[in-house]
Amino acid sequence: MSSQARGERSAPDLQALDSITEAIAAGAGLPEIVRAAARALDASLVLIDRTSVVLAVAARSPAEERALLRDADGVDRIELRVADAAVGQLRLRGRDQGRDGGPSPVLLRLVTTLIASEVERVRAPERASEEAATSFQQAVLEGRIADRDDLIARGKELGTDLSVGGSVVVVRGHPRNPREDDWRRRLLAVATRGARSIAPGSIGTPTSDDGAEIVLLVPDPDGDTGRRVAAATRRELESGLPGVAFAIGRSRHTVDPVALRRARNEALLAANVVEGDPERNELSYEETGTYQLLLPHMSDPAELKRFYSETVRPLVAYDEQYETDLLGTLSTFLECDANVNATAARLFTHRHTIRYRFERVRELTGLDVSSTDGREKLSLGLKAMRVLGIALPGGPATEPGAEGGRVRR
Repeated sequence: MSSQARGERSAPDLQALDSITEAIAAGAGLPEIVRAAARALDASLVLIDRTSVVLAVAARSPAEERALLRDADGVDRIELRVADAAVGQLRLRGRDQGRDGGPSPVLLRLVTTLIASEVERVRAPERASEEAATSFQQAVLEGRIADRDDLIARGKELGTDLSVGGSVVVVRGHPRNPREDDWRRRLLAVATRGARSIAPGSIGTPTSDDGAEIVLLVPDPDGDTGRRVAAATRRELESGLPGVAFAIGRSRHTVDPVALRRARNEALLAANVVEGDPERNELSYEETGTYQLLLPHMSDPAELKRFYSETVRPLVAYDEQYETDLLGTLSTFLECDANVNATAARLFTHRHTIRYRFERVRELTGLDVSSTDGREKLSLGLKAMRVLGIALPGGPATEPGAEGGRVRR
């Protein structure tokens, strides 16, 4: 390509830019602005906000739209920023993708800057509302609003009616394999969407530092809305977040919204218990059985930690160091009503191997599974471990943040 041609290619198309600025000045909205940008760049575009919500699509065909949404080969991803803040992403596939006739870099930068600024302008009030909702949810679930009338009034200002009570649902995700995409943001978006499809005033916020745990505060006027929200959220996660395992815990219906702090602990307890169950991914507090006896320790789990350390913690350390399965064998043994033959059959292991493992358990913990007292203490130690949200050695992925969840402090 000649230097003259390169110079012409780098010059922005002022007429194309004018159609974009006209759409912005007229307040036409993000879909019209993205369509104008697609014409200016001669490309198919998808605009996505920072929470993975699709804001606008301008594609030449349904197949092109699917390719952009799947992030297929040949799709460029351009991060949209305003100052130091990321506001979204533009996915682009030009008509001449792979040739030398793509959009001018100067034009592309001008267009993406205009779109980023408009996204920030349009979404800023919504984000402010989301931040207010998050602050309200935290205040409610931490018990910082003692006056019932004040709590209800503040909720209604945000579109959340807790006058007849509410429920809490905890959603926790773990990738089955290490991932590079921002699945945590999508977990929040999908879980919140599922909750609001049943209860429009639901508030969803991440509660763990790594964003792998979401708490949903759900207005529950009939005592059954929380159950339906958990079911809808599970369906949304199964279809919208493949490759991620999840655990969902649900509280009981709470009539008095001032008491929703206890509901949060109930949902956390249920999520921690179901996370240790390979056959289920959703559990209500009512289904946790004897684990409910440990609920008073959720707010201050020091005693649970002590009991865990004095019983099964040495087995966790041993399994991690030597890649054995003492803890899994013990758990299966207790589920089989302390029957060695049944345990061996379920684990496809010889009973002599099972007895050898239990001898190692006795050496490490000082507790004998053949005695009633030893079994009771080890059983409670396992329960304390699950209530604390401590995962068995060897989780579903090695990615940081894929380990078992933790009880909020």
